[in-house]
Amino acid sequence: MMDTVWPVLQSLQGLPAYALTLGLLFGCGIGLPMNEDIVLLAAAALTLQGIMDPIPLMGVAWIGLLAGDALIFHWGYRYGAQLLRRKFFARMLPEARLQSMQATMTHYGPAYIFVVRFLPGIRTPLFLVAGMSRMPYRHLFVYDGLAAAVELPLLVYGVRYVGGRWREILASMQQLQDFLLPAAVLAVLALWLYRRRVTKGNSV
Repeated sequence: MMDTVWPVLQSLQGLPAYALTLGLLFGCGIGLPMNEDIVLLAAAALTLQGIMDPIPLMGVAWIGLLAGDALIFHWGYRYGAQLLRRKFFARMLPEARLQSMQATMTHYGPAYIFVVRFLPGIRTPLFLVAGMSRMPYRHLFVYDGLAAAVELPLLVYGVRYVGGRWREILASMQQLQDFLLPAAVLAVLALWLYRRRVTKGNSV
């Protein structure tokens, strides 16, 4: 799908380019069959051509990411398990995966959302499960918003730093995916241990 969108994105300038980027990232958040990291890398590459500027791009991308995540979260919060009667959501969240994600959310708490922003492939179902678990909306906006604020400058300025070699970043990301999950698990474990220590300290 990105092969089709890329020439269109390259042909645009200014506001239409930002609008298409916003729409694509929003769509990725609600299940569009496209990798949002690739969309972000492609949009960042267009700042090298003057089609978009880095700061406005990061602002638009931040809104698009959070809007898509918030909508899928809202669907889970509003409709709960009823969503799983629909084929699209049933394929996204088989019973075993649903139970596993619910257990993970219960165990690690809302800070897990921060980690998930950096893990392709499980963002959308995780935000759906977080909504179904009746997590407060403020937790989504705090942790997801903070993670996106960290992720976007890294991607945009990383692409600008390497210039025309930006596709090498994508190749490296794909090669490192096997290491991302263990690193994320360690990060979540560290957060859990910290919370546990704080809780014990408060109870003394």
